[in-house]
Amino acid sequence: MDQGKLDQLLGKVMGDFAGGVNMMLVRIGEQTGLFRALAEGTATSGELAKRSGTAERYVREWLSAMAAAGYVTYNGDGRFSMAPEQVAVFAVEDTPAYMPAFTDTFVSMVHDEPKVTNAFRSGKGIPWGDRHQCLFCGTERFFRPGYAAFLVDQWLPALEGVVEKLKAGAKVADIGCGHGSSTILMAKAFPKSNFTGFDFHPSSVEAARAHAKEAGINNATFEVAAAKSYPGRDYDLVAIFDALHDMGDPVGAARHVCATLRPGGTFMVVEPLAGDRLEDNLHTLGALFYGASTMICTPASLAQEVGLALGAQAGEAKLAGVLKEGGFKQVRRAAQTLTNLVLEARALS
Repeated sequence: MDQGKLDQLLGKVMGDFAGGVNMMLVRIGEQTGLFRALAEGTATSGELAKRSGTAERYVREWLSAMAAAGYVTYNGDGRFSMAPEQVAVFAVEDTPAYMPAFTDTFVSMVHDEPKVTNAFRSGKGIPWGDRHQCLFCGTERFFRPGYAAFLVDQWLPALEGVVEKLKAGAKVADIGCGHGSSTILMAKAFPKSNFTGFDFHPSSVEAARAHAKEAGINNATFEVAAAKSYPGRDYDLVAIFDALHDMGDPVGAARHVCATLRPGGTFMVVEPLAGDRLEDNLHTLGALFYGASTMICTPASLAQEVGLALGAQAGEAKLAGVLKEGGFKQVRRAAQTLTNLVLEARALS
């Protein structure tokens, strides 16, 4: 045994354990407004407690933990602050850098661990609707900032001729829409087009309807329907955001999309960024996505018909193969970010 390698591995594991513990403290910091309050300016634990309406002794310990993690800055003499980068990550919501939203999903994974452990033994899946409620909110909160930053300004313009159709008035389906953030963003940007969000999870559809009403959207509706059987024909654009790999039969879903598109229509698929080989994904982002896939995505797919279980790190080649098997002749990478891959599929002869 190499003692140096052992020490390095132990250090890595200890760091991961510390990160897991601190995820709960990050959640507490968001729920109590501590990060936002500290972002207002340098403070002692007592000053921050008064500013946020919390108890000083808890705040003192929380600040010490966050400083040790590098999430806030200790200035000495009992005073703490946040650098601009720390503010961006922990105190400014609805931006791509904001990370506390992921703690909802983290809580759901901890809560559902016994179900996943049992699934390892049985080989069965875990239906999406059987998961802890935090997963549904966490999924929407985690993905929404990225969609807000890139969907309208970068992803849609990267698709051939799509923005022009949306400006003129197009018919659009958003499959696996969840709480509706992607649908609502597109509906806001293109008021002449009509959008329908479909999801097989009834409570998510109810949440999407409420969010659309709150946003004052009148050109988007939401219905309960599966990807392989949603209603309607002659769609100019069909989109699936971070959900194709969760489906039990993504080939069947792609085949149904192909059948419901208008001639010349476009299928946009947004998926987690991944290389085609395991070796390409052996890094921090890969560890995050493979971990979430083990706890959430793979069990969801295995609970459905076919149960292909692509996983959250399927890679472009495998995804393109699914789309082509579903009837699409042309598939290309239209865009990408640090965390997402955007594919454009067209059923051209």
